[in-house]
Amino acid sequence: MAMAMSDSGASRLRRQLESGGFEARLYVKQLSQQSDGDRDLQEHRQRIQALAEETAQNLKRNVYQNYRQFIETAREISYLESEMYQLSHLLTEQKSSLESIPLTLLPAAAAAAGAAAASGGEEGGGGAGGRDHLRGQAGFFPAPGGASRDSSGPGEEGKQRTLTTLLEKVEGCRHLLETPGQYLVYNGDLVEYEADHMAQLQRVHGFLMNDCLLVATWLPQRRGMYRYNALYPLDGLAVVNVKDNPPMKDMFKLLMFPESRIFQAENAKIKREWLEVLEETKRALSEKRRREQEEAAAPRGPPQVTSKAGNPFEDEEEDEPATPEVEEEKVDLSMEWIQELPEDLDVCIAQRDFEGAVDLLDKLNHYLEDKPSPPPVKELRAKVDERVRQLTEVLVFELSPDRSLRGGPKATRRAVSQLIRLGQCTKACELFLRNRAAAVHTAIRQLRIEGATLLYIHKLCHVFFTSLLETAREFETDFAGTDSGCYSAFVVWARSAMGMFVDAFSKQVFDSKESLSTAAECVKVAKEHCQQLGDIGLDLTFIIHALLVKDIQGALHSYKEIIIEATKHRNSEEMWRRMNLMTPEALGKLKEEMKSCGVRNFEQYTGDDCWVNLSYTVVAFTKQTMGFLEEALKLYFPELHMVLLESLVEIILVAVQHVDYSLRCEQDPEKKAFIRQNASFLYETVLPVVEKRFEEGVGKPAKQLQDLRNASRLIRVNPESTTSVV
Repeated sequence: MAMAMSDSGASRLRRQLESGGFEARLYVKQLSQQSDGDRDLQEHRQRIQALAEETAQNLKRNVYQNYRQFIETAREISYLESEMYQLSHLLTEQKSSLESIPLTLLPAAAAAAGAAAASGGEEGGGGAGGRDHLRGQAGFFPAPGGASRDSSGPGEEGKQRTLTTLLEKVEGCRHLLETPGQYLVYNGDLVEYEADHMAQLQRVHGFLMNDCLLVATWLPQRRGMYRYNALYPLDGLAVVNVKDNPPMKDMFKLLMFPESRIFQAENAKIKREWLEVLEETKRALSEKRRREQEEAAAPRGPPQVTSKAGNPFEDEEEDEPATPEVEEEKVDLSMEWIQELPEDLDVCIAQRDFEGAVDLLDKLNHYLEDKPSPPPVKELRAKVDERVRQLTEVLVFELSPDRSLRGGPKATRRAVSQLIRLGQCTKACELFLRNRAAAVHTAIRQLRIEGATLLYIHKLCHVFFTSLLETAREFETDFAGTDSGCYSAFVVWARSAMGMFVDAFSKQVFDSKESLSTAAECVKVAKEHCQQLGDIGLDLTFIIHALLVKDIQGALHSYKEIIIEATKHRNSEEMWRRMNLMTPEALGKLKEEMKSCGVRNFEQYTGDDCWVNLSYTVVAFTKQTMGFLEEALKLYFPELHMVLLESLVEIILVAVQHVDYSLRCEQDPEKKAFIRQNASFLYETVLPVVEKRFEEGVGKPAKQLQDLRNASRLIRVNPESTTSVV
């Protein structure tokens, strides 16, 4: 009873929610006024939620059911469309066959009709029989099921139409329809078996033509339709009868080096027909080719001149030489494929069969290549040119940046190749490069900006240079053998794309005031990716140097100013005291740092315990200067040579001038000796290390650094003396 009350309450709630005048705000207000407390509201909420879930399930069930019905309906429509298409072709065949009946039969047919009319109504059945007889003469094409032999018909043209009608039921064999002189001889259903274990494989349908055998597999989901499986030329095919061995019977084997296939016919009669017609067709094909070879080998005699004496109806006046008339050569445009060419082009464009449309245009151009241009040809070309314009517009739209940019450069290959075949190579190149520029720009813009600059630069370089490499390879594939001007256009495009990359690179690295070490690592990553383009013969290193030189100069200048300011600040607080590192670990760490800076003899400047016989200012200056040099060499390229050298000289001069000034001003002998020891470390250890490292990184010595060291005002004296001359 409680369940019944619950169901009735749910039904009443559903009707209330489904009513046309339902207002949610008013409903909630009434509900809150009528409820006794929070528990009632929770229960009502659960009922509404259960109702919502039930409604969702019903909706899903209805959608699924409607979807299944839609699929079934679409399948039935497809079947109906196929049958209507077949019916249309059958009617066309009937009409063509009736039109091919000789005109000489018409008087006899008229006489027979008159006799039938005079004899009375009881002879009416004979007229119908006559129509049936004519219909039997016209209906020469075989049925699609079972097996049938096209042994009679209205000539080769009718057989060709029969082949076209049947092969339109086979998917993937359009190239067969374009073979001249090919017609259907025999066809029928077969079952294929495995050669080793005689296990049934699949149902197939065989189409025997006058020069080949087509095997098509049966499509169970599409009635009366097949899919292309294999095509075997008859001159390389051997037929072997397989002896019956129940339950394996009515079989024959086809041998095609190096493979073989076994088929089973429906019964013994159809098997015998297959064997006979295969042998007959092979024999006829070999005989035809033998005759062709004999005709080709036979010598051709001079053309015979027809004598006027053989024509008794010529007038004697025609003996006089007549003025030759120049007749305009006619072009045969009556062929079916030419008549239907404009409509076929419209269909190909509508179905986005660009290759098929260009194939038709090539076929027409090849046919009219050496022929004159009378008015009919000009009219046909005008119609075709309009379709070419429409096709070009569609291909241009395919390459426009408004289309989806997914799929990479290969997605544009189809439209580009067809534009090139249409003679629009320059336009194809321009549109291809414009499409790829939009794709690269979109990829860079969608790249997520990470907190770590180096991580973002790694991703940026991977996205950009991978896209550039793929674009270059696709460009080389699509435009191979075309005008070399396209390659110049690609180089210009690559430089423009590199500018887009450098804008994003500089904005993240240099505009954000990253440290010189971070900037150096980022530039190093960009150079490494750029050098990978050398694998395809594309060197853009000089472009990235030219685009980055201004930003790198600014970074070097900025970091130089930071070092100079820090050095001046330490110089202002210099007390010229030895360093006490307090712990052996700190001393060991300093030794490792100086060793990494290139100072190999730092041991001689260390004292007892944890003392270092150098001032903190000189040690800090050494580490900072060598760090600056190492990072700057990562950024180095020839355009930055003087900028880097001048920055180093300015930094070194600040420390050298401070030491020289301290030597002149200091009066305490001990401090003066300590200052001289620091000056000796600068001139004899640090400056040679800077010169050597600069020469290693740049490839040539720096004369300015040598002059700076040689122009030292520190005068060496006898080590035993306690005085010096400054």
